[in-house]
Amino acid sequence: MTRVRVATSLDREDVREIHLCAFPEGEKQIVSTLAVNLLSEETTPKTISLIAEADGVVVGHIAFSPVTINSNKSWKGYILAPLGVKPEYQKRQIGSKLIESGIERLSRMGVNVLFVYGDPKYYGKFGFNADLASKYSPPYELQYPFGWQAIILNEGVFTESTVIITCVDPLKDAALW
Repeated sequence: MTRVRVATSLDREDVREIHLCAFPEGEKQIVSTLAVNLLSEETTPKTISLIAEADGVVVGHIAFSPVTINSNKSWKGYILAPLGVKPEYQKRQIGSKLIESGIERLSRMGVNVLFVYGDPKYYGKFGFNADLASKYSPPYELQYPFGWQAIILNEGVFTESTVIITCVDPLKDAALW
């Protein structure tokens, strides 16, 4: 049985360990640092970090942080990054439970759009797609542009022209993109 809960600063080392285990050598340091930094990021609206527990231990983590656009102050957007599950717990729907729990929370908060930069095959299962993201440019040039995707959570005022999103400080590192 997997339980999803809000992460706290007490989860810092578990969060670091999850991402160090889940990501390959070239990515694990930067992603684990991002995940830990997002735990203590003070934002308005708030950054959300969720933990998955199974067998009495922390096995997964996901973070959702707010993004903004200059053209519309009432528009609410978030980005999903990072998502990690310990390798021995992968293929058990734990990542899916974390994503679905986050989508549910963000929908209740009135968020209009949720972005992700990841594998289209995986995130497409949750409704993310590149067409929805095409009107929103990420803050940095993408190494894999096909991975930039979005999902509409609540209808709102949408832009006719392409706009650049701005993200929280821990995501302002071109190496993450």
